[in-house]
Amino acid sequence: MDGNYTHVRHEFPALWAPDARVLILGSIPSPKSRAQAFYYGHPQNRFWRVLAAVFGEPELPHEDIEAKKAFALRHHIALWDALEECDIRGAGDASIRNPVPTDIPSLLERTEIRTIFCTGAASHKYYEKLNYPRTGIHAVRLPSTSPANAAVSFEKLVEAYRQIAEAAGPAGDRPAG
Repeated sequence: MDGNYTHVRHEFPALWAPDARVLILGSIPSPKSRAQAFYYGHPQNRFWRVLAAVFGEPELPHEDIEAKKAFALRHHIALWDALEECDIRGAGDASIRNPVPTDIPSLLERTEIRTIFCTGAASHKYYEKLNYPRTGIHAVRLPSTSPANAAVSFEKLVEAYRQIAEAAGPAGDRPAG
């Protein structure tokens, strides 16, 4: 591999339940997310803070993966990534080469998902190119919550992400654990 590229495979499963109504896709897990084996693991990534604000809940502790899972499932949210594997430099989505899509059609068959959101330009680009032809559902592109996208304020992110709550509908009575 040339130019400090690393071949990355998605090493942890999608988070979903049969009653999931929305799917939120990143591009491929960052090195920090791979180390945690869960989504949006960089301590400066604003994803979990934004979702807590959107749903009017207290901020989730960064290291509490079980609380994050329960939060997502309670709000009918499935989490995955647009890519199953690729070659990438660090966490730089712009450097992605040789992308291989995740099997989103099989997830859609097992859930109530009707709306797909992509957290940033790269996830949207790869979803639309590699999975839209297989699903027939266009994704909604949201601004990235990555620390690399600091130009977008927290308030603007919350405003943009509110459509997730609208698409997910009311939280169910799923137990927190």
